Amino acid sequence: MKLAKLFPIAAVVLFVAVAAAPAFGQVRTEVPPVEANAKPVTADRIRIHGKALEGNLEGDAVDRDVIVYLPPSYATERNRRYPVLYALHGYSVGAEQWSKEIHVPQTIEGAFARGANEMIVVVPDSKTLHNGSMYSSSVTTGDFEQYIAHDVVAYVDAHYRTIPLRRSRGLVGHSMGGYGATRIGMKHPDVFGTLYIMSPCCLSPRQARPLTPENAQALASVTTTADAAKLPGTLRSLLAGAAAWSPNPKNPPLYLDLPFTGSDTVPRQDVLARWAANAPLAFADQYIGNLRQYNGISIDVGDQDPLRIDAGKLHDAFDRYGLVHTFEVYPGTHTSAMGVRFQNFVMPFFSRRLCTHECE
Repeated sequence: MKLAKLFPIAAVVLFVAVAAAPAFGQVRTEVPPVEANAKPVTADRIRIHGKALEGNLEGDAVDRDVIVYLPPSYATERNRRYPVLYALHGYSVGAEQWSKEIHVPQTIEGAFARGANEMIVVVPDSKTLHNGSMYSSSVTTGDFEQYIAHDVVAYVDAHYRTIPLRRSRGLVGHSMGGYGATRIGMKHPDVFGTLYIMSPCCLSPRQARPLTPENAQALASVTTTADAAKLPGTLRSLLAGAAAWSPNPKNPPLYLDLPFTGSDTVPRQDVLARWAANAPLAFADQYIGNLRQYNGISIDVGDQDPLRIDAGKLHDAFDRYGLVHTFEVYPGTHTSAMGVRFQNFVMPFFSRRLCTHECE
């Protein structure tokens, strides 16, 4: 694999904003108080086959772990059907770890105890060889966009008592998952009816800057996927972006193109253009009609989160078109308030917006 001496700013953004290192990925987040009289939810740990992931060049798992949280009444009210919230984790953490960081099932139980309508909550795992799929469509990682929007939804509708209608399905994600919710939400209003974007990463097209000699040497040493797995978080996040946004089936062993070539110090504009084509702020104008179909859209971000700038730009883009949505900058960092936000803001938002009966 030909690697060299430029390091895209996008990789820095992926590293800092989507929690590539333990200092970010394995975090302590604020825990809301346990709600009195909260009833327990049931967690089903299952695997869902990804038709859209078959044949991916990285060799990422096609049968993926998924956690399905069933509301308290699910086991007893056997004729009742429920709306479904699909929740997308961020970079490097996976479904199990993110569940701990947003303190589910406690926060789901707490939301119900505080008056939110009962719903099923589904958390699919989208970790890959380089720690994150970016919820994108790539021959290298597999088509995670279709996996979420089609394979997971179809399986859940077939195996659980859902209300199988778009207005009874919600999509939320944090960080890389916020990017995923933005991207998938823009493209699949036929599947989802309500959208919540938490601290989204990777919204803007990026340029390139010099790579340190140490990182250049580390990248140059990669000749196998095992070598790639030993790289530090900054470089693994770079590879994750490249695998998702600039795949190359003729460039083994990682089957991706980086935004530089050999020892050249000039960025590869063709690769940067492919990355830019996957930046929601570059393609949002094309999907405003789709976004108008949503019953509700919300964006939030912490005031100490470096991603607040791009989150604000997404809000501004929606405002330009008069797209009805809410936008909040709350006190907190990129990860500090995830549990509180999930219980006290995300779940109530979907409770108000998702149809709890067959409304279409």
